Amino acid sequence: MIKAIIFDLDNTLMDFMVMKNAAVSAAIIAMQDAGLKISFEDAKARIDAIYKDHGIEFQTVFDEMLLELYGKIDYKILAAGIVAYRIERESNLKTYPGVFSTLIELLKMGIKLGIVSDAPSKEAWLRLSHLNLHHIFDVIITYDETRERKPSPVPFNMALDKLKLRPDECLMIGDWAERDIVGAKVVGMKTVFARYGDTFNTQHPGSDYDISDIRELIKIIKKENGIADD
Repeated sequence: MIKAIIFDLDNTLMDFMVMKNAAVSAAIIAMQDAGLKISFEDAKARIDAIYKDHGIEFQTVFDEMLLELYGKIDYKILAAGIVAYRIERESNLKTYPGVFSTLIELLKMGIKLGIVSDAPSKEAWLRLSHLNLHHIFDVIITYDETRERKPSPVPFNMALDKLKLRPDECLMIGDWAERDIVGAKVVGMKTVFARYGDTFNTQHPGSDYDISDIRELIKIIKKENGIADD
């Protein structure tokens, strides 16, 4: 019987990449207005390269780009980029359709809810608070708690320990097969692939279930727990 669902955060509950791309684009345009003397395409390529080297959550990406270009930070340009980034980030930080109603329905069914994310704690909590989801989850495990990234079994086992449940009593849903699905299966959880958030064009995620809409989780839980569908 499934007693808990553990969610990935980015590209499972919210469209992280849409938010990220919009915020970075706005920042580049603002920095150009403030004096950045390279093309949009050049700036975007440099920023993408820095994220590739340091991770998508790297917090001083614009500082790094300016240091590479000029050997110092022009704070007029930097400030313009940061402000534009933050404004655009907030306006594009949204849950996927059906997320809130699905979470509420799962709670009504007595299902515990958790998150296992590779995001830093501060960034994960900021996103959850902005989306008004910060009170909904029983357990939230981020990179800062474990210093291990998925598919390491460490964050999954920590979530199980805090939930006080066995792996076969939990279901994991995520958009990244090599991390979310593989990691959860290693510890013995059933898995759901969030195809609606897939950015890799994954053909065979190896999951127990494959969904195109988060609302499909309700039917999966009813099936797993032998509850008659309405």
